[in-house]
Formats: sequence, C-alpha cells, structure tokens
Amino acid sequence: MNANTVQIPKTLPIVPIRNKVLFPGTALPLQIGRKDTAQLMQRIYKSVDNKDSKFLVGCVPVKPPVSTTTNSEQTNNFSKKVTEETLNQSTPTSELHEYGCAARIIRLERPVGGKGGRFFAVVEGIARIHIDQYVSGGPYLEAEVTVYPESVMPNDDQELQDLAISLKSTGRELFIILQDLKLPVQMLTQLQRFIDGASAGSLADLLVSTVEPPYEEKLRILDAHDLKTRITNAIDIVTRQIHILKISQKIHSTVEGKLDKKHKEFYLRQQLNAIKEELGERDDSSTEGDDIADLTRRLQEAGLTPEADKAAQRELKRLKRMHPTQAEYQIVRTYLEWLSEIPWSKGTSDTMDIDNARSQLEEDHYGLETVKKRILEFLAVLKLKDDMKGPILCLLGPPGVGKTSLGKSIASALGRKFHRISLGGVRDEAEIRGHRRTYLGAMPGLIAQGLRRVGVNNPVFLLDEIDKVGHLSLHGDPSAALLEVLDPEQNNTFNDHYLNVPLDLSKVLFIATANQIDPISPPLLDRMELIRISGYTFEEKVHIAKRHLLPKQITYHGLKPGYVKISDEALLKIATGYTCEAGVRNFEREIAGVCRAKAVEYAYANDNGKKDTYRPEVTINDIMTILGVEKFCNDIAERTTDPGVVTGLAWTATGSGGILFIEATQMPGKGNLQLTGKLGEVIKESAQISISWVRAHSFQLGITTASTESTFFSQRDVHIHFPSGAVAKDGPSAGVALITALVSLFTHRCVPPTTAMTGEITLRGQVLPVGGIKEKIIAAHRAGIDKVILPSRNRKDVDGDVPVNVKEKIKIVYVDNVYDVLQEAFDGEKIWVEPSSIVGVESRL
Repeated sequence: MNANTVQIPKTLPIVPIRNKVLFPGTALPLQIGRKDTAQLMQRIYKSVDNKDSKFLVGCVPVKPPVSTTTNSEQTNNFSKKVTEETLNQSTPTSELHEYGCAARIIRLERPVGGKGGRFFAVVEGIARIHIDQYVSGGPYLEAEVTVYPESVMPNDDQELQDLAISLKSTGRELFIILQDLKLPVQMLTQLQRFIDGASAGSLADLLVSTVEPPYEEKLRILDAHDLKTRITNAIDIVTRQIHILKISQKIHSTVEGKLDKKHKEFYLRQQLNAIKEELGERDDSSTEGDDIADLTRRLQEAGLTPEADKAAQRELKRLKRMHPTQAEYQIVRTYLEWLSEIPWSKGTSDTMDIDNARSQLEEDHYGLETVKKRILEFLAVLKLKDDMKGPILCLLGPPGVGKTSLGKSIASALGRKFHRISLGGVRDEAEIRGHRRTYLGAMPGLIAQGLRRVGVNNPVFLLDEIDKVGHLSLHGDPSAALLEVLDPEQNNTFNDHYLNVPLDLSKVLFIATANQIDPISPPLLDRMELIRISGYTFEEKVHIAKRHLLPKQITYHGLKPGYVKISDEALLKIATGYTCEAGVRNFEREIAGVCRAKAVEYAYANDNGKKDTYRPEVTINDIMTILGVEKFCNDIAERTTDPGVVTGLAWTATGSGGILFIEATQMPGKGNLQLTGKLGEVIKESAQISISWVRAHSFQLGITTASTESTFFSQRDVHIHFPSGAVAKDGPSAGVALITALVSLFTHRCVPPTTAMTGEITLRGQVLPVGGIKEKIIAAHRAGIDKVILPSRNRKDVDGDVPVNVKEKIKIVYVDNVYDVLQEAFDGEKIWVEPSSIVGVESRL
C-alpha cells in the first residue's frame, strides 16, 4: 500500500513514538498508554467494532536527547518487539520531530486485564509526511501535514540509476551475510525477492530498518524525501553495518564450535522472528504444502496424455519426498510446471466459412493467388475431414514480398493463434529439441516453448528464415532436428528432450519461410510443400500501395485519410525510380518519406492559420522535390544497330528482372577470348561454349570459307563485355544471347534492339529452360522490348505466371535449338546453309 493508492487527508491524528522510526512499507508494533493517544485509540477501537472504515494516523518520532549517553536498549532493538511510550507524562510538540510517516492501523487490541487505557497496535507505514503545524483544541494531538509520495525514478538520470544499482548490490551483499548466518530459506527467499523487485526508495527504507542503525541515522533517512539523498545515506549506513556484521562473524566463529545445535537454532530463530516482525510478515508454514496442492490441481486440469500423466505422477511423488532446500527440488518443480502448462488437449475451433477466409486473405494481401488457393483447399478438406493433419508449407521468395505477414493472415483466416519462431542463427540442436534435464539451466526447445506461449495445440507456427538455420556443427544439426518436426507422419510423437514424453504436433499448421532454396538440406526440403512467391510487378506494387501501404503510413504519421493523395503515376514513379527490389519494404519507406513531407506542410499551414492553402495531392513533380534525384534508372533497350550487340534478360538477386546487354568485338590477335564485366564461373563457361559452337559451325554459318577456315579464328581475338561492370553477373541463362552476339559479330548482321532473349545452351546447340521467366518478361516490357525469345520448355511458366496485360503487349517466341534462335533474332532470315548429307562431321576442319 502506498500514497498513490490511499488518499491521505491534510490533517492527521498524531501518535508520538520513542526509540523507533517507522518507514513507508514497513510495519511497527506500538503499546499505547498516554492519555491523549489512548483517547484516539479508544475512538478507533469503537469504530472498528462498528465496522467503520480504515484509519490513518501520523507516527512522529520523538527527538533524541541532547546528552551523549548510550542507550543500551537502542543497541538491542533488533530483537525487541514492542515500543513503549512514556505513560506518566505527555510529549510536548517541541520535542517531536518535524518529519514522520503516515500509517494505517492494521491491528488494534486491548489486552485483557491491562491497566487503564492501554492498547496494543500494529501500524503499517504508507508515505513520508512533514508536520506543517499542530492543531490544538481537540481531545488528542492533530497536525496539518504535507505528504511526500514515493518518487518515480527518472530514466534519464544516469547518476540516480547508478546509485540504485549500487544500493541493490549492497543489499545483495547483506543478503549473503545473512545466508552465512544460516537463516531459513523462506525468509532469505522473501528478502531476495524484495531486493530484486522493490523500487530503489522502498529498498533503502527496508534495508535501513533491517540493519537497525543508531536512532539519529534513522531520523536522517526519514527526513530524506529526496530519492538521491536517501539512497546515498542508505548505502553508507548499510555498508557500515555490513562491516560490523563481518567483524562480529569473525569473532563469533572462534567460539561457534562451543555452541550446541539447539542453542544455535534458538539464536537464529530469534533473529529470524525479529526480522519478520520488522518486515511485517508472518511465517506461513503451509506455503510449501499449498504449492504442491496447487501443482497437483493444475496437472489434473491440464488433460495430460497417458505417457505425460505417468511421468507427472512419478515426479510429483519425488517432489513430495524432497525438502525445499534440496538442489533438485526446484528442478523437479519446474519440470512439473512445464507439464501442466503445455496445451495437451486444449485447442481453438477453426473458422469453417470458406467465403470469410477468402475475403480475409484478399483483404490482407494483393495477388499471391497460389498461396491463397492452397489455404482454401486445406480449409475445405478440413471441413470435410476433422482429423486432417496440418500441411507443411514453405513460402519461398525474396525479402519484402509478405511471407511473414501472409502467415499472420492465414492464422487470422483460420481463426487460429499465431506464433513466429525465428530460426535465423539457430546453431544448437537443443534449441529445437530442448536440453536434457541433466544439464544446468535446461529448458524445452522452441517448439514446446511456442505451444506453452500460445496455450493451444493447433496454432499456426511460422518457422521464419528456415534457410538460415545452422547445419552440422559441434552442437549438433538443427536442420536435422527439424526433420521430425516437419514430417506429418512422425510429428504426432515428437520427443522434446526436456519433457521426455511424446508431444503431438500433428494439429499444428507449420508455415516456413525462406529466401533461397540452396541452403536448405534436401531431406528437409522434401518434407515441405514448396510455394514460390515471386517479386511483385510495378502494377501490383501500385495496387498494394493504394490498398495497404499508403493508408498505413498516413495513419502512422498522424494524418487523416484524404490528407495525402498520391496519384497512380506518382506511385509508379516511386516504384521505378526510387526502389529496385522484389518486395515492397523500400517502397513503403519512400512512401513514408512522402507522408513526412506532407505532415510538415500540413503542420506549417495549421500553425499559421493557412489550412486552406494546404494541397493534399502529390504529383510526379512533387515526388522529385520530396525524394530528390532518382536513385535507379530503368533499363532501356539500346537503339543502336551495331553488329555484335544483343539484349539479354537477367534475374537479379533481389528477385526482380532486368535488361542485360552483351557487346562483342573482334581484333587481330592469336585466337584468345577475353571476358569482362565482373562475371561468374558459370557465365564464363557459357561464353566458352558459345565460341566453341560458333567455330564448329562457322562454315555452315557462312563465317568462313574453304580457304579461310583454318586461319580465321587463330588470327583474331574476341572480346565480350557485359556493361554495368560493378554488378556481379552469373548464371547460364545468357547462353543464347552470347551465341547470337558472336554470330552477329562475325556475319556483320544486326539484331533488332527491341528483341531480347534468354536461355541456356549446350555444345550440341540445344536450348534449355531457365528460371525467373515472370520477372524477366516484366523487365522486358518495362524496357520497351516488343519481342522475347524463350526456351520451349518455359512455355508453362509464361502461361501460369506472366500477367495477361504483359503477354498482350510482347511477342513471345519459343525455340528448341540455336538455329531457331538465330532465325528469330534476325527477323526470320535463314543465315546458315544446310549441311550436305555426305559430310559426317559438324565442320570442314
């Protein structure tokens, strides 16, 4: 109880006390015998009999005598239980201290057979008070007071924070000394909890009242309503008392062996009782039994499986035979608490309304039709078959496309609880399976902890960044530990090493997210149903911004709907000129920048009374003014018609597509091939394959004649360059563009600049399929390409992924071999000669 919860009146009855000081948060017994104070107690006693409200009084200590004689009672107050007042004379107000403590009477008794108006009271301190002036004329002493409630420690006062830390450290040192006195465990536990959990001001009062310093020093602490002064004085007092106790311990250790066990226990118990009386606490011997009874009840209500119930009963019997001071007591108790808090049979009811689920998914996310279709399929089957096992889905896509938020939407659509488990950086197998209880500080794994946190056995678990989980190391293989978790045929008996009983995970809907597929081990990948989420097109980003990002940022920046209106053209400008990503994270940051600028404009107009001049519309010119110069320039197909220049299509690491230019030139030399443009090994090998194929078919392509065939390539050096040399490039998809560039160079024919191509080649001239088709075609459309050459086996990717509006504006041609590529690249011209049926080799060499 404190001043913040109790209304303390400005005028309080005053109870003088001698040789003791009452602090806020502590309790103090008093024996009342003075006439005027007894009248106050008589009134309160009668009111209590009539069930009146609680009473507040002001406990004011009497000033210490001027003489320096030592009061023997004052030095032994640690074990004294009752503070007596002077019975035959009243205390003048001049002898009362100017500070006191507002207190609540928590116990009031009249001893049977007591003399006159004696009363026994126990008061509990609430807050410091200052005596402004005494009020005369009443039957008992009253005074007008000023209340000093407990100060809240400011977070920005570093000195005060350091003093609080030092006070707690001093309290822990005192706690260690009391431990050496072999005080009971419960008493020490209560004191330790108070040291760890109490505020700095309350802790200072408690420690000073516990060590019982001289009377004058206690008055100095009572006067210190300033938190910094009180803590500083308390640290000095407690530190000095600690030194005294250490010296006392050293002296007593020499004669400790002479004390028998009973004398020692009696001495310690007397100290324990005195401390508890000072703290106003009572010894509850039934606490241990109540805890075990409560734990038994919780285990019965948990709905344990037979295996778990058997383990719980076995450990519960062990716990009842143990003493609380045993080291293993807390280990067993913690284990039983975990068993009682795991949701063995508690679950939530799934939302079986498919239309509502579809609406929820459509409202939260734009596009992503594959994922939405799969969730609705799961819900439909679950509606027909109640015991269906949850699927294991893996959402694979670049950062920022909404994989994590999609997991939350799925949980909301199903009416289930959601929990995210971040696997990035997990290196220890025990973080998945849990630690064995033989280890110090053992805990269950992340899966069991998640079930305990959500409180149901059928949540949606999002295993975030599963591609970044650690692999085989000194601490085991976490990815291998996930095999049992993500296997629908095994996870109904998942074994957590800490719980050591089967845990049913079959009702959990696991959704994993990953950016790359290569780091995931093949066995783990085999257990998951892979759903690829490609990057958004610019049109999709504009829709997402209008439906989600812009309203969110308007609200976040304290504006109202309608205060910021960004046109579709301006949003498209932000997406194309200021971001280069597959997702929408940076897109949202740029929109936030626009909202901040409009917030400044609105605040300025509002402060100057010019709200009518505020313009909420944001145009393309405004975007340039607010966000500055464009950060990214769109790839525009070169409009040159030089031989040896070909436009390719690339897929970037961010998950978006782009234009890739390839330039080839020749010069006199010795037949060397030079490659530049920060190329990887795979693309270099594609260039070697391309030059080899062109040399092998040079006569057929009309590059060489019978007389020049043996010397044509040995007398020329070829240089192939990929512009944007600071950007790393790799992959096999530039093969067809490389061959076309070399044929164009040697035959002096030009490839139209509005024709782009992608595909992998072989030495036999076959064109193999490649990935990222959707992103590449969208990039071609953005760059003004009107014809794209693709491998035939990528036709399914175009039909399934590429938006219809893009396919309508671009001519897509499918090829099977290099000859088809060359014919389409040179506008249908057949530049090669069919080989004679007599010749049995691929060249005339």
